[in-house]
Amino acid sequence: MTEEHRSAEQLRGQLDFIQSIASNIPGFIYQCRIRPDGSPSLPYVSEAVNDLMGVSDQLVRQDIQALERNVLEEDLPRVRRTMRRAVRNLSPWHCEYRVRAPDGDVRWQMTSAALQAEPDGAVLMHGYTLDVTDSKRAAQEIERLAFYDALTQLPNRRLLLDRLHRLVLSSQRTHHHGALLFIDLDNFKDLNDTLGHDMGDQLLTQVAARLSASVRECDTVARFGGDEFVILLEGLDTDTDHAARQAEAVARKLLLALNNPFELAGQQHYSTPSIGLTLFGQERQSVDELLKRADLAMYEAKAAGRNTHRFFDPGMQQALHERSSLEADLRQGLQRGELFVHYQAVVDHHGHVKGAEALARWNHPERGAIAPMEFIPLAEQTGLILPLGQHILHTACQQLVRWAAQQATAHLSIAVNVSARQFRQPDFAAQVLHTLRETGANPKRLKLELTESLLLGDMDDTIERMVQLKREGVGFALDDFGTGYSSLGYLKRLPLDQVKIDRGFVRDVLTDPNDAAIVRTILALAQSLDLDVVAEGVETAGQLGFLRLHGCEQFQGFLFGRPGPASDVEALADGTI
Repeated sequence: MTEEHRSAEQLRGQLDFIQSIASNIPGFIYQCRIRPDGSPSLPYVSEAVNDLMGVSDQLVRQDIQALERNVLEEDLPRVRRTMRRAVRNLSPWHCEYRVRAPDGDVRWQMTSAALQAEPDGAVLMHGYTLDVTDSKRAAQEIERLAFYDALTQLPNRRLLLDRLHRLVLSSQRTHHHGALLFIDLDNFKDLNDTLGHDMGDQLLTQVAARLSASVRECDTVARFGGDEFVILLEGLDTDTDHAARQAEAVARKLLLALNNPFELAGQQHYSTPSIGLTLFGQERQSVDELLKRADLAMYEAKAAGRNTHRFFDPGMQQALHERSSLEADLRQGLQRGELFVHYQAVVDHHGHVKGAEALARWNHPERGAIAPMEFIPLAEQTGLILPLGQHILHTACQQLVRWAAQQATAHLSIAVNVSARQFRQPDFAAQVLHTLRETGANPKRLKLELTESLLLGDMDDTIERMVQLKREGVGFALDDFGTGYSSLGYLKRLPLDQVKIDRGFVRDVLTDPNDAAIVRTILALAQSLDLDVVAEGVETAGQLGFLRLHGCEQFQGFLFGRPGPASDVEALADGTI
């Protein structure tokens, strides 16, 4: 029996060796036998199956279904389907699937097996199963970083372009239209500059959630960059007009969703979008061309007053070209001194000229006079408002010096408009004081007109800048009062000297009871806060009479003179209404 004993010892040694290997590899190994009738059995499985699947090797050998019970229900059909295909073709089996671990966590597993046919028609599988959760999650994180926006978790530009390319090809094949919606948040830069980037990020995250909730699961919502989002709508109607109506309905839904207030640090904030739309279908178009069209349509929506949507129109290409040309001309015009200042008189209730507002004007060498409403917004958008604003301030201060030298005009003050972008420059106060010293102008004759958008920002910082200039004698007025974000709390805190009633209220003060009530309220409020009031846009004697009757004491408008050279104001300095 010596040889028989030696063989048994060798077999035990081999089994121990195999068991040692099985217990040290990162997973479990198994032998599975598929009988000719398709029923499986598990002659061998290593003890590590307990660690991965939460069931003992003895139980699994007795009941192979115990393994399947831990596989997620949605993955089980794929596991069975790939195994049947491997058995049918006697090809290697490889499958990744998810299981419910003993601690309740969902984990990824990968199984691989080599197959061989048995003489009795059965198929023998020798394989192993590993936990690949860490590598799977790492791959998902790599994909997320490559294709998704870190802040909003939306698809990023890279993934959007890929999906758009695929959708364009699909639309050409199926003849169903698709739509591209380009969304830009109105005045987002003002929010970022005033409330800070943290608040801006919060707004972007909430906008992303609302956009995603407003479209179908098959549509794509992507963050294109900054405050720009893009939405892809697929499977629209084959009829162009019907598809356009479908896309427009989505745009209206998005506008409604984004017009509701946002909660930022416990405060309500309102933000509006401008949306550009373009359709695509059977016509062959490049991804770049579609994006350009939607972008142009979005700018058309902004030009229409913002918080609206516009479809692409071929005429927009020409408008873009004209805008680019105007921007280049404006840059050159600032360098060549084409921009200058006109002044519009401000008079008191006796008709005496009290001062003037400095207004930017541009005489283009080829196009002639260009309306401020055409080039001021362009200057704001491009940053040219900074050198333009400084030029207007310097010119106004020089004019104050000239008026100070004449007895008839020495009492006149000049109001200069300051944009939020100018005011937020770190050295704004220093620039104003330097300009005053450089020109020799009297700070007490200079008034800076601020817009209400400044009230969105860091109020303490705004007050600090204003106080710094007030100490030197510079005055402040709140322009277009009643059209923006003003509140009694803000007015009480700001070191203002004056508010200006917007011309929109003055225009219809005799015909619109609401405008009349607003004007009376503004006058009463200003009186209670000891603030001067200037009514803008006074054009008729009737308007003047109403304003006088309700206590307004200073006026500005065509009734007293149009904007013109300083000599026009000088000519009125001794006149009366």
